Amino acid sequence: METERALAADLDVLRAAFAAARRLPPLGWDAVRAFEAGHGITLPEPYRTFVAEIADGSPEGPPEYGLLPLAEMPRDWGEGRPERLLARPFPLVGAWTWCADDEEPEDEVLDPVFDHGSLVLGTDGCGQYWHLVVTGPQRGNVWLIAEEGAGPFGGEAGVTSGGVPGFAGWVSHWAAGLPWFG
Repeated sequence: METERALAADLDVLRAAFAAARRLPPLGWDAVRAFEAGHGITLPEPYRTFVAEIADGSPEGPPEYGLLPLAEMPRDWGEGRPERLLARPFPLVGAWTWCADDEEPEDEVLDPVFDHGSLVLGTDGCGQYWHLVVTGPQRGNVWLIAEEGAGPFGGEAGVTSGGVPGFAGWVSHWAAGLPWFG
């Protein structure tokens, strides 16, 4: 998975997955760089080029309720959540199911999973949010984070049925009409 430069094949996959009429206008490079500077991060490729040159989201998805624009949050995200700190490393490196534990983890342990080091790409509803990790060892990977646990999409460590990790693999999986879970 390449996260430092946009590969032409990945950009072709992203263009093909979203009908031109259903794309929100791209942000342009100045807006992407301003977002990155404001948050102290560099977005992983090919997502970075996607929002700058192709589309800043799509009402079609993925996920079920659409691909959110770069700086937006889902309507059901909730009020009173901690400040999202994108420059702080995403805290997980492997799947974690906290609902299997005897007790739900304390907020200071759980909140960083939802709020640090990742962008929310959108929701499938029922408290299931897809995140793109922007900092830490999982940078460039897409994770499903829900009330019960969290896990990466695709690759050997993936807990969903996708084979190719990263944003382009996640979009390609959706565009093929494949189920998220095997």
